[in-house]
Amino acid sequence: MEPLIKSNDLLYCNSLTSYSRRKTIPVKVGDVYIGGDNPIVVQSMTTVDTMDTQGSVEQCIRMIDSGCQLIRITAPSIKEAENLRKIKNELRKRGYQTPLVADIHFTPNAAEIAAKIVEKVRINPGNYADKKKFEVIEYTDESYQEELDRIRERFLPLVKICKEHGTAMRIGTNHGSLSDRIMSRYGDTPLGMVESALEFLRICEDENYHDIVISMKSSNTQVMVQAYRLLVQKLEEGGFKPYPLHLGVTEAGEAEDGRIKSAVGIGTLLEDGLGDTVRVSLTEDPEFEAPVAKALIDRYTNRSRHQEIDVIQDYPIKPFEYTKRSSAEVYNFGDHNVPRVITDISRIEKITEKEMKAVGHFYLPELDKWKMNDQGCDFVYSGSNSIPFMLPNGMKEIQNFEVWDEAPDQKNKFPLFTWGNVQSASVFHEALNFLELLDTEVEEAIPFLQNQTNWVVILKTNNTHAMPALRAAFVKLLKVSCTIPVVVKVSYTDQSADKTMLYAATDVGGLLVDGLGDGIMISMEKEAAHERDEMLEQIKLHNSVSFGVLQAARTRMSKTEYISCPSCGRTLFDLQETTAMIRKRTDHLKGVKIGIMGCIVNGPGEMADADYGYVGSGKGKITLYKGKEVVKRSVPSEKAVDELIEIIREDGQWIEPETI
Repeated sequence: MEPLIKSNDLLYCNSLTSYSRRKTIPVKVGDVYIGGDNPIVVQSMTTVDTMDTQGSVEQCIRMIDSGCQLIRITAPSIKEAENLRKIKNELRKRGYQTPLVADIHFTPNAAEIAAKIVEKVRINPGNYADKKKFEVIEYTDESYQEELDRIRERFLPLVKICKEHGTAMRIGTNHGSLSDRIMSRYGDTPLGMVESALEFLRICEDENYHDIVISMKSSNTQVMVQAYRLLVQKLEEGGFKPYPLHLGVTEAGEAEDGRIKSAVGIGTLLEDGLGDTVRVSLTEDPEFEAPVAKALIDRYTNRSRHQEIDVIQDYPIKPFEYTKRSSAEVYNFGDHNVPRVITDISRIEKITEKEMKAVGHFYLPELDKWKMNDQGCDFVYSGSNSIPFMLPNGMKEIQNFEVWDEAPDQKNKFPLFTWGNVQSASVFHEALNFLELLDTEVEEAIPFLQNQTNWVVILKTNNTHAMPALRAAFVKLLKVSCTIPVVVKVSYTDQSADKTMLYAATDVGGLLVDGLGDGIMISMEKEAAHERDEMLEQIKLHNSVSFGVLQAARTRMSKTEYISCPSCGRTLFDLQETTAMIRKRTDHLKGVKIGIMGCIVNGPGEMADADYGYVGSGKGKITLYKGKEVVKRSVPSEKAVDELIEIIREDGQWIEPETI
C-alpha cells in the first residue's frame, strides 16, 4: 500500500489509486460494531411521531426487514426521549435486537434521558448548546474561550452518562446549522464544520470517552465531500483517535434526484475508503432508504481486487476546495462552458424524429419545428447508425470515424476516433474531433494531445476501481499542463435503474466535485440487445441521469432543485405529498433551489443553499423564506404553495410553464 496521500502537506486517505478502507477504532452500538474491521453499517430514521409507540415499532420492523442495521428516532423533547423506552421494549419483546439511536437537536435534557435508554445518541454541535440567530458576533480569544467553557459545562453531563451506561454517541455536524459563534470565526466553510465537531470531541477525549462516530453532512455535495476529507486530515494532524465516519447527504430529496445526489457525496468518499456507516436521506418512506445505501456499499465488497493503477506521487488537486481543471475551449466544450451531455443512441437503427424525445428534444410535426426541455442533450452518439434527418440547432451528432469518413455531410456531424485509428487517419473535422481513450492509453497519447485546438477526449476505463483510475488519468494530463477538454464515459452491464443512477453518480460525480470533467457520456456498449422500446427507455434513463449527476455535483444546473428533508417524527405535514405538489407547480424553474422542510429543526439552517423555503411551523401552518429570511409566517398550508409562487414572482424569478 502506498503511504498516506500528501497534498499541500495535508492527509485525507490511505491511497488515491489502491482501494483501502481507512482504519478506525471500532465503536460498539448494542450488538453492532461501527468501524474497525467491521463491514459498513446501514442505518435509517423513522418518520412516525415518536409518541406513537405502535406506529414507531411497526415502522422500525419494516426498516429492519429492508436491511436497516441501526434505527434513529427523533427525541425533540423529554417526553419523546422517555417514550423511547416503550418503543425499545416492544421491539425487544417482538424479537428485534436492532440498536436504537436518539436524534437530539436543541434539548440537552432529552439527550441525557435518552442516553440511559438507547444504545446511541446523536447530537448536533450547532444547536446542542448554541443558539442560531444568524448574527455576526465579534469574539476576542478570551470571550471565545468563555463560550467553549459554557459548552463544556452543558455537554459534560451527557458525556458522563454515555460513559457510565456504555452508550455510543454521534457528533453530527450539519452545514446548514453551524452556530453563530462558529460562523463568526470560521465562516460558512468546511473548516467551520470540522471545528464545530472538534470542540465537542476535545471535551469527550478529556473525559477519556471514545465511543464516538462523527459526521459532516451538507445538502451541497462539494461541501460535504470537502468537510469529511478535512475532518480526517484534522483528526490525524491533531493526534485524535481515528474515529469512524457516518456518511450522509442531508435533504437529498426524492426518487432519482435523491439517489443521484446521495451517491455523488457518499460514493465519492467510499471510493477513497472513507466511511463506516451510511444513511441515504430520501423524501420517501424510510424502508426505501436501506436498499439504496446497501447498493452503494456493496460495490466495495471485493473492490480491493481491482487492476493496479499507477501510483500518484504528487497530487495536484486541492481536496478541500473546488477548483475546476483548466481546459481550453473547443467548440462548446471546456473553459467557461458548462459540462456537456453526450447521449448514446448507437443501438437504435433508423431512429425517427419522434424517438428523439428520449434525449429531451421534441419534434412538433404540425409546426415542423423542434422544442427542447431542460434535459435536452447537447450531442448524440449514433455510432454506425447515422441519423437520417436534420437535427435541431441545440443538438449535434457524433459518428464513428469510419462512417463519418464516408458521409455526404462532414460539416454538421463530428467524427469519433479511437487511439487505434487516429494515428493512421488523414482526414479530420476542421472544428471538432473526438478521441476515445482508455485511461491506460492517456500517457502514450499525450504527445498527440498537446496543443491540439479542435479535439475533445472521451475518457473511459475498464478498471473495476473506475473513479480512481479515471482520476489518475486526469492527473497525468494535469502534470503536463495539457488543457484538452475531457468528457468522462462510463458503461455498465444490464442492471436496475437504481444501480445505474448510483454507479454513474459515484464514478463521474466523484470526479466532477474535484473539478475534473467537461462532460458526461453513459454508454450502452456493455448492455445486451433488447427490444427497441426497452432500449429507448434505457436511453431516456441515461440522458436523465447524466443531467442529474451534473446538477448533483453543482457543475450544471439544468432544473429546479428541491432540498427536501427525509421526514421524521418532528415533521408537521406530509413531506412526500407536499414535495410532489410543489414540484408539480415549480419544476420548470431552471436552476432555482427550493427548500422543503418538515419543521424548524430542518429550517433555515438546513436549507442554507436554498433560494426559497417552505417550512412547517405549526399544525397546518407554514413559514415561507427567501434565502435565510422569513417573508411570511403562519401561512395556512392550503394557501402556502400559492404564496410561495407569489414570493418567487415578486423576486423576478417566476416564468410561466410551457407545454410541449
